[in-house]
Amino acid sequence: MSPKSYRRGYPVAVLVGIEQNHAALWQVFSQVAKQQPTIPLNGDRSDPKAVYNFHEAIINALRPTLKEGVRSTIIASPARTSYAQELLNYIKAHHTWLIQGANKAAFSTITGSASTPQQVAALTKTTAFKELISETTAQENENLLEILEKRLNEEDNLVLFSLQEAENFILNIQAEGKPKPEYLMLTDEYLAKSRQKYRIQRLMQVAANKGVKTRVISAESTAGNRVMQLGGIVCLAKRE
Repeated sequence: MSPKSYRRGYPVAVLVGIEQNHAALWQVFSQVAKQQPTIPLNGDRSDPKAVYNFHEAIINALRPTLKEGVRSTIIASPARTSYAQELLNYIKAHHTWLIQGANKAAFSTITGSASTPQQVAALTKTTAFKELISETTAQENENLLEILEKRLNEEDNLVLFSLQEAENFILNIQAEGKPKPEYLMLTDEYLAKSRQKYRIQRLMQVAANKGVKTRVISAESTAGNRVMQLGGIVCLAKRE
C-alpha cells in the first residue's frame, strides 16, 4: 500500500452530499474523506424526468465503490430540504437489489451540507455524523456476519483463517475453474496490533486491485468479535 494510501487509512463509507442542483460524492476513509465525482442535475427539480435521471446518475457513480465492498452510505442534504430522503425513496422504488439480499448496502440520512471540502471536514467532525457512521457500518457488518456464518456452515467451507493463507490465495493466480477470492475481512484491532502492517496493507491493496471486497470491521461489533474469534482476519472464497 502506498504512503498516500496509508495516510488516508482504510475505506469506511461513502458520503453523498445532495444540493439543489448537484450531488457531491466522497469516499470516507478512517483518516480522511476523498472527493469523488460531482453529479449535476441536468434540468429543474420540478421535472420528474430530470430528477429521475439525476438519481440514476448517482447510483451509477456509486457502483464502483459498492463493487469494492464498501456498502455503508450516508446521504446528506441541507436543513429544510428532502433531497436525501428523495434519493432513499428512489432506491427503495427502483433499486431494491441495494437493500435486499446478502450483499445489500446500508443507507442512512443526515442533515447538513457535504459539497465542499470545508463542509465535509466540518460535518465529519460532528458527534451526529460519527454516531451515524457507527450505526450504518454496524448494519453493514451484520450483513457481512451473515455471509461469513453461511460460508462456515457450507460443506466445502471455503474460508481461510490466517494472513499466510490469505496471501497465498489472493496473491497467486488461481487455476481456471477453481475457487476465487471474494472477501477479505479483518478487524481494526488486528490491523492496529499486528507487527506485519506492511504485509497486511500490501495484501489489502492487491486484493482491492483484483476486485476482492475488502473490509476492515470494528472489533467491538458482533461481526468483529466473530472475526477475532477466528484469528482477526478471514478470506472467503467463491466457486466459479
